[in-house]
Amino acid sequence: MIPERILAHDPRLPEVLRLIQTEFADMDGRVDPPSSMHRLTLGSIAQEAEMHEIWAMGSPPVACVILTPKPGRLYIGKLAVAKSQRGQGLARDLMHHAEVRALDLGFAVLELQTRVELVENHATFRALGFEECGRTAHVGYDRPTSITFQKRLSATAKV
Repeated sequence: MIPERILAHDPRLPEVLRLIQTEFADMDGRVDPPSSMHRLTLGSIAQEAEMHEIWAMGSPPVACVILTPKPGRLYIGKLAVAKSQRGQGLARDLMHHAEVRALDLGFAVLELQTRVELVENHATFRALGFEECGRTAHVGYDRPTSITFQKRLSATAKV
């Protein structure tokens, strides 16, 4: 499958929202504070598509990611793969696509955050070449709640 860009008025946008909500639902009861996924609406995800880049794979979408340019880096958010499609390399394919997009946009760094509790995600991101570069706390918390990972890119990522 090849990633396709989802624009603000794409008829697949509700399916992308549903995919994120379904796949992030497993975090309920595991992460504190609750996932920002609960604040996503069709309107807010359409705004993400307009202001940033949403990429999805499959019809209906079975994998997606939101890419957001930030100073000096491309931020990867809301990476989701349907449970029925896991283990097929879709997350790896989307991450490679993010690398290509970053380089196309003039960035040499990818960045993402994951919750402290989601140790399986930490292992996945490390296996994809990301390194921990910081920990942050959500407002009102006196302990780290998120881990920031970065990956430095080289021009060979486009190959």
